[in-house]
Amino acid sequence: MKKIKIKTPAKINLTLEVLNKRQDGFHNIQSIMQTISLYDILTFELSESNFLSINLSGNSGEIPYNSNNLVYKAANVFFERLKISNCKLSVFIEKHIPVSAGLAGGSTNAAGTLLALNKVFNNPFGDFELNELCSKLGSDLNFCLKGGCALCTSRGEIIEPLPAYIQKVSLIKPKNLGISAKEAYTKFSLLENKVNPDNTHKLKNLLIKGEFNNSLLYNSLEKALLQDYPQLQKIKCNVKNSLMTGSGSAFFVLEDKIKNFSDENNYMIYENLITTKSGIIFED
Repeated sequence: MKKIKIKTPAKINLTLEVLNKRQDGFHNIQSIMQTISLYDILTFELSESNFLSINLSGNSGEIPYNSNNLVYKAANVFFERLKISNCKLSVFIEKHIPVSAGLAGGSTNAAGTLLALNKVFNNPFGDFELNELCSKLGSDLNFCLKGGCALCTSRGEIIEPLPAYIQKVSLIKPKNLGISAKEAYTKFSLLENKVNPDNTHKLKNLLIKGEFNNSLLYNSLEKALLQDYPQLQKIKCNVKNSLMTGSGSAFFVLEDKIKNFSDENNYMIYENLITTKSGIIFED
């Protein structure tokens, strides 16, 4: 039996600018994504078998442990590509990243699965093949595969690495509110006045010089969702300089603590995190 353990980080969107809708139904975006020090932990156990089986379990009641899980889909795609049919894979998913929060929890788990399995099977795939598999599974996986800081374009799968500007981060999320990307982008499409300040490239140019400007933080989807959710309005009104990440429902602030917000009964708060230069971590 082979066993391997990894830590897969959450990401935030320092910028997320939605450009236009594509013919395939996705949207073209430009976004600067950044990994942070909030991790899920995945443990993989592989053994020989007369047939292929993928078994998932974990500590969360909010995710499926079947073929609908991106970890399952990633493992299945990996085995199909290598034509492996005599393996039993068991994966325990220890969730710490909130679900349906815009933090890429599912995507980072799936990218980590591809990277872990590739290592176990002595690296049959190079970077090109791994990125190809990622792009088939979702828009954030290519970024999650590398982590750190990057400019992400097209539907998010084209990655240009950038220098990470290390700083403190805190998160806040309504406990009983998850928002799907489909809902967020649908509501964005209904907005009459869509604004694109091109903060993404302005911030990119600063990062290349080793500089940062908080005033450039921006998310096109935030306005589309705020009007429908009082829980999000409460965050925006009470947490200074907060910004929604991804399609929500989590917000982040580039500080070590969430200040002047005491409603911990209805909100999840994560403090004293940092931005990171790396992504998926292999544990000894």
